[in-house]
Amino acid sequence: MGGRNPYFDELEGIAPPTRKYTVTFLPMNVTVEVDPDALPYGETGLPGSILDIALKHGIDVDHACGGVSACSTCHCIVDEGENTLSEMTDGEEDQLAYAPGLTPSSRLSCQSVADGSSDLVVTIPDWNRNAVRESH
Repeated sequence: MGGRNPYFDELEGIAPPTRKYTVTFLPMNVTVEVDPDALPYGETGLPGSILDIALKHGIDVDHACGGVSACSTCHCIVDEGENTLSEMTDGEEDQLAYAPGLTPSSRLSCQSVADGSSDLVVTIPDWNRNAVRESH
């Protein structure tokens, strides 16, 4: 499951990236390169979303709804590159309101797609990481 929530209007205006860029995940301090030709990496979240990228590279972000913007468990904080992300929809904003620890740079990682015009730095709050699955 993943992509969009059928109860929200169709998402428009999400331009896929046209060049390679990097995403640094904190506090893990893991930087990955995103190749737009390889997107989507999986079926969870919007194609090329922060969640899609994280899961492909072993960054385990909780996503109870399967990445369709029906919960707030994939909340992340975009420290750098926020202006390159898809616009927040009303549905995302509604779900994000339930996430603890909100900041002005908070987003749902399942709905945040970068256009690739600059690199991203994203913090995954410690309450949002599944420590059991991360300890392979």
